[in-house]
Amino acid sequence: MEAREQEFLEYVQSGGQVETDDWMPDEYRARLRKFIEMHGNSELMGVLPEREWILRAPTLQRKLALTAKVQDEVGHAQLIYRVVEDLGKPREQCLDDLISGKSKFHNVFHYPTKTWGDVGVIAWLVDAAAIISQKALLKCSYAPYARIMKKICWEESFHILHGRDVVLTLMNGTDEQRELVQEAVTRWWGPLMQFHGNPIPPEDDPMFVWRIKSQGNDAARQQFLDGRRVVRARAVRAPGRVDGALGRAARGGARDPRLRRRAEAELPPRRRLPPEGKTEGGT
Repeated sequence: MEAREQEFLEYVQSGGQVETDDWMPDEYRARLRKFIEMHGNSELMGVLPEREWILRAPTLQRKLALTAKVQDEVGHAQLIYRVVEDLGKPREQCLDDLISGKSKFHNVFHYPTKTWGDVGVIAWLVDAAAIISQKALLKCSYAPYARIMKKICWEESFHILHGRDVVLTLMNGTDEQRELVQEAVTRWWGPLMQFHGNPIPPEDDPMFVWRIKSQGNDAARQQFLDGRRVVRARAVRAPGRVDGALGRAARGGARDPRLRRRAEAELPPRRRLPPEGKTEGGT
């Protein structure tokens, strides 16, 4: 490593940031551009599984919320591609490479969204995993990327609340609605465990060494597992020691009547819940 490159490495490792017009090593620029391009691709491709549910969402409120989420994700991709352009790759070339398969996007967005339960779990858990990675970019050594992550992280945090509301509503509904959540969590758990990448030591990860990201893969995965929402998710079906509304619903205990009414409104008309205290036969 040349002296100037070594000096640059020490600078970014000590917390320094660089701007677009600053000198940077060729390896740093190439890795940075590839990393940010994949992030932009992932934001864009992450829209596709969810957009299919806009017209199939159970209520107007859900359609509007999901539309807003999809718009946010497309906006994130536009912001990120602008950063890639400043690093020397035109947006049109990014899109051409994405369509042709030359460039990649995150593996988690290769999986289909089969049910409305998936929509809730994606926003609640997949976005929760994503924001852990994204918050590690707030201290990125490339300042323009770090700056746009402030807006992206704020909006992703709101997406998690949207997902939580969808999941809680389903868990306060019928057995069939609760099973949608259980089945979605079961299917998405494997991809979630792979979300933060291979268990590579931080000192061997060039993205960490150049301080493009400030957290290693295993540390990010453990932070996700330590989150309370994941503890609740793991116990969707089991009656273990789970706190909160989701845990009570999972155990079949007393559920929030407001959420139960909302769950009823989100059922197809032929499957409305009977009034409280009534059976299907009206007794």
